[in-house]
Amino acid sequence: MKTTLCLIVWNELEGCKNDVPNLPLHNFFEVIAVDGGSTDGTAEYLESQGIKVYKQPKPGLNAAYVHANQMASGDSIVVFFAKGTLPTEDLLKFGPLFDAGYDLVIASRMLPGSVNEEDAYLLRPRKWAVIMLAYMVELIWRREGNIIRDVLHGFKGWRRESFDRMKILDKGLSIDLEMVVRSYKLKFKRIEFPTKELPRGYGETHFKIWPTGKKLLAYLWFELRRQD
Repeated sequence: MKTTLCLIVWNELEGCKNDVPNLPLHNFFEVIAVDGGSTDGTAEYLESQGIKVYKQPKPGLNAAYVHANQMASGDSIVVFFAKGTLPTEDLLKFGPLFDAGYDLVIASRMLPGSVNEEDAYLLRPRKWAVIMLAYMVELIWRREGNIIRDVLHGFKGWRRESFDRMKILDKGLSIDLEMVVRSYKLKFKRIEFPTKELPRGYGETHFKIWPTGKKLLAYLWFELRRQD
């Protein structure tokens, strides 16, 4: 199976300089990037490294994934966030799982052997929120197949045709949770493998817990009423 590696970026110059030299580029059919409107030189740096950069036609995380699926030429796509927090060697784990027939593959921070950036702290609000969401969507929508525990991790891969069948919303930031829910509803073959996430060494997350949480709950209400 031909797999496209797509970097999802938005003002991540420092992270790109850390991660791009370590990416296993030759193990992928093609390598592209989708940029959300960087102003710090991220796009220019990636192009200097021979990576084709596509500007998002719409803002938002969902729009980035949708655009990646449209621009990629491979049969499957792996998205990676170059923030200097994830092991680039884990990119090599996706290909064999696509070959085994999986529609959705997620690098999980919630499995035995994995590490979440909050594990070093007593209070882990983001991790606990992910665990609660995972149990909620499993209870409502899962009827067969593997359970997904890390429903909010962007480090994932999918088959292009499966993504099209999911009918993902092209706005908002529900994409990671939405792909899990849609995989449950469509009975897609899905799997996780453990990964190790380190704390960000610079900058701040683009997704604050409270505003993001409210938007995800709004998405779940929409999905409960969705007919397809």
